[in-house]
Amino acid sequence: MAERASKPDKRSAAETLALIQSVLRDIHPRDFAVELWDGSCWEPEKTQFRRFTWKINNPEALRRVFDSPNRQLALGEAYVREAFDIIGDIEAVFPLADYLIGKEWGTFEKLRIVGMFREFQAFKWERETGSRVRFSGVSHSKERDQEAIRYHYDVSNDFYELWLDHNMLYSCAYFKDPLQDLDTAQIQKMDRICKQLCLKQGERLIDIGCGWGGLIIHAARTYGVHATGITISEAQVDLTQKRICAAGISARCEVRRLDYRDLKKLGACDKLVSIGMVEHVGEFHLQEYFQHAFRELRPGGTFLNSGIARPANRPSSKQLTFTDVYVFPDGELPTIATLVSTAKAAGFEVRALENLRDHYYYTTRRWLQRLEAKAEEARRIIGEKRYRIWRLYLAGSAYYFRKGWLDLYQTLLSKA
Repeated sequence: MAERASKPDKRSAAETLALIQSVLRDIHPRDFAVELWDGSCWEPEKTQFRRFTWKINNPEALRRVFDSPNRQLALGEAYVREAFDIIGDIEAVFPLADYLIGKEWGTFEKLRIVGMFREFQAFKWERETGSRVRFSGVSHSKERDQEAIRYHYDVSNDFYELWLDHNMLYSCAYFKDPLQDLDTAQIQKMDRICKQLCLKQGERLIDIGCGWGGLIIHAARTYGVHATGITISEAQVDLTQKRICAAGISARCEVRRLDYRDLKKLGACDKLVSIGMVEHVGEFHLQEYFQHAFRELRPGGTFLNSGIARPANRPSSKQLTFTDVYVFPDGELPTIATLVSTAKAAGFEVRALENLRDHYYYTTRRWLQRLEAKAEEARRIIGEKRYRIWRLYLAGSAYYFRKGWLDLYQTLLSKA
């Protein structure tokens, strides 16, 4: 249900706008507008192009943000619950969010702000009922990982088909030119990975966390390998099996619903790849993850591991983030130093290491643009709330990659 004002109130609108102008007085240049529920609007500075409009449908959401010990989460929830709307370039809202999150108020000023919004009796904020995902069991146990993967990846295959490329790759593309289209960049990514692994006809390749099978299908069809993909997502297994059959390569390509901890059931392989899966492992289980990979890789084999990492100069958040709560529950981003040292402790030699965060910025921007272009269809498939969650998450990811607050590392490992 949208969290909107129950009655128009000119007095409260004027007071809210005056307060917002006071709070944002240090932002220059201001390239966005602020619009209230009654249509009143604070335009951008005259020299600035309007990049977005922050539309406030309920001032109670502002009180919650200002009064919250976790403003990042409060801001995201206000947007998801339709107390706020972002019209225009949603990535451009994140500097404003950073400003509000980092803003320090004196005790008197904070009491004035919070007290003012408490007087707005015409506005309601209904109690949250079951919005935040909650899992049972031990973190990163097989059962709980299954719940977490089901929550994110089993949303709807039709939904992901709306905005991913035609091979349905849900990971960083590789752009030889920043203006390239997404389909071309994703094919370039797959070819690049296959060449980095030095795939040869007849070799056995295993893809840990294969998604909807784009890489294993490409490797089997183009490089003549026997490719097996594993995932614990039922929806991904179902669609990947159909795509393998449609490609006519069932004799040398398969998908299995299997946890990485059961990798030994597949037997030894010549090459291993894992793209965008290590983020779901958990830092405590990284040693186990690399040990399983090392054991099943034949001597002389190579393992390409690709995943998002937290820059060493950015400590992990002490609070739950919007992504933790609404997008990737139980996801963890270790530093590249932790990933490399754990891989080496398992017996791997590091042969190459590359940070592709610029490429992930281009990728997430294109995902966001494609999702927004299919907004009505997305809402029909997954509903307004989940559409807003994914729109905010993709925009935030693009912003964080552009700022260098997220990295994307491809690490080529070998078993001597």
